[in-house]
Amino acid sequence: MPYNKNKQQAFQAAQQGVDQAKDAYESIVVERADYGSQLKHLKQEVNEAFEQINNALETASEHQYSQLQQFQHDLKNIVQQVNQE
Repeated sequence: MPYNKNKQQAFQAAQQGVDQAKDAYESIVVERADYGSQLKHLKQEVNEAFEQINNALETASEHQYSQLQQFQHDLKNIVQQVNQE
């Protein structure tokens, strides 16, 4: 059972990382004086989420694998949106 538990924990960590990156993205306000600081925080959250996803992909079930790919897609969209601003 430890393998399944680790697999689930890895998936949950990836999911939480993506949620934190999305929250950081949604809280950015371009007009604020600390916009650069907000971007730095977002970059850190996105990088951590990608790392957690990559870790989870190593042990993911088929269903988790497709969800993790969707998480990667969501993060790439965030990066794309920020680069367009």
